Amino acid sequence: MNCPFCHSTTLKVTNKRNSIEGIRRRRECLKCKKRFTTYEKIAEYDIYVIKKDSSREKFDPDKLKMGLDKAFEKRPVSKDKINSIVSEIEELIRKKGKTEIRSKLIGEIMMKKIKKLDKVAYVRFASVYRDFKDIEDFKEELKEL
Repeated sequence: MNCPFCHSTTLKVTNKRNSIEGIRRRRECLKCKKRFTTYEKIAEYDIYVIKKDSSREKFDPDKLKMGLDKAFEKRPVSKDKINSIVSEIEELIRKKGKTEIRSKLIGEIMMKKIKKLDKVAYVRFASVYRDFKDIEDFKEELKEL
């Protein structure tokens, strides 16, 4: 690392702490005595979702959020809780340590999380996710609840 002011490589860390952006380090150049801050962030690898038709696309947490927003629309669940669920699901997926995951597995994880919070939202999500064709499909799902 070089000093942004004089480009010297003789630096020392004067303070280090964890922050939202990553690890925050306060540094001082031993040559020009100026101070600056750097942030370290863990590089996350890309995860690809394998869809029903075997196509692949990059994992996008915003798509999870949109699905959850639709399911919980006009339901007594806060945006913070929805964001928390998205983070939990993303963390679960990343903990698996794989670079590919099937969309079916993501859907099942979402169904479990939604079911714990709100039964109406669960039936809404299930109707789209499981592609209900008629009222009988709804009845079957409600029996299982």
